[in-house]
Amino acid sequence: MAQFVDWDLAAATAGALSKTGPAVTLEEATHVVADLRALTEEAAGHVAAYTGLTPQVEVPPVRVVDRRDWAKVNIAGLQRVIGPLVSRLSGDTPPGPFADAIGSRVTGVQAGTILAYLSGRVLGQYEVFSGEPGQLLLNAPNIVEVERRIEADPRDFRLWVCLHEVTHRTQFTAVPWMRGYFLGEVQAFVDASQGGEHILERMRRGVATLSDAVRDPESRTSMLDIVQTPAQRAVLDRLTALMTLLEGHAEFVMDGVGPEVIPSVEEIRAKFNRRRESGNPLEKAIRRVLGVDVKMRQYAEGRKFVHGVVDRVGMAGFNRAFESPLTLPRLDELGDPDAYVARVHA
Repeated sequence: MAQFVDWDLAAATAGALSKTGPAVTLEEATHVVADLRALTEEAAGHVAAYTGLTPQVEVPPVRVVDRRDWAKVNIAGLQRVIGPLVSRLSGDTPPGPFADAIGSRVTGVQAGTILAYLSGRVLGQYEVFSGEPGQLLLNAPNIVEVERRIEADPRDFRLWVCLHEVTHRTQFTAVPWMRGYFLGEVQAFVDASQGGEHILERMRRGVATLSDAVRDPESRTSMLDIVQTPAQRAVLDRLTALMTLLEGHAEFVMDGVGPEVIPSVEEIRAKFNRRRESGNPLEKAIRRVLGVDVKMRQYAEGRKFVHGVVDRVGMAGFNRAFESPLTLPRLDELGDPDAYVARVHA
């Protein structure tokens, strides 16, 4: 079977197209890296105390990366997940005419283009694909660029970001089944397609469509355009509910801990939200196409849901969401904390 993506070319493309970081001296860069590592450890203590969740597995140290390294890590993770899935779904079926015409090299360029764009926006990430239990990444150039742009106190802003990302790490290390459940849902999403040659061609079209939309601000496509089957939509509903919960929980924690340890947290939140909502027409189109706008809504909707549940049953009661997949909120419950509490705490 032909390779679905030329991953080496994807990495080279992402590296070539990634924006250069903010101007810093070697001494400044060294200080930023050391500061982020120290603040990650500080944040871990705050998150554990605030949430009552503690890691149940060994936690790998934080990895502070630049934009190119961020893209490389994500490419490696995608390769480990997508490769076996494509192989299993396609078997020995040879690529169809469309796959022959597009080819793995073109798909590699397209994937690299998308990752290059995202590498200039992501502040941090808990990357779960590359290995168990996952790894916390902090994108130093982006953190410095944003803190300068919104004129935030560097220490306050860096700790604020670390609180968010460490909460994600805690979600996957304090809840041992979470990573397996998430990866299982990703696999179920692919399985729900029609399989065989059809999924390979559709996956290629999806990557091509998103890549083209990055360059075309008039494009009206979105991530949902490559979701076609009812079974896929059912899985997507579960994934959306899960990601909204995890993002909202991280937002709730970073702001809840904030006032005690970050004097300027309210100012940072206000400026950061304005930054999220701003952007030129091209920037807004790209965010919509790549699902960034969906993620931004997840922050707000998820935070509101977590706040509602904690108000009703306290933090310990909220943590029942992490007991098993059955206690996770359903998509329709995210806007109705009372219905969720009634189901889980009945």
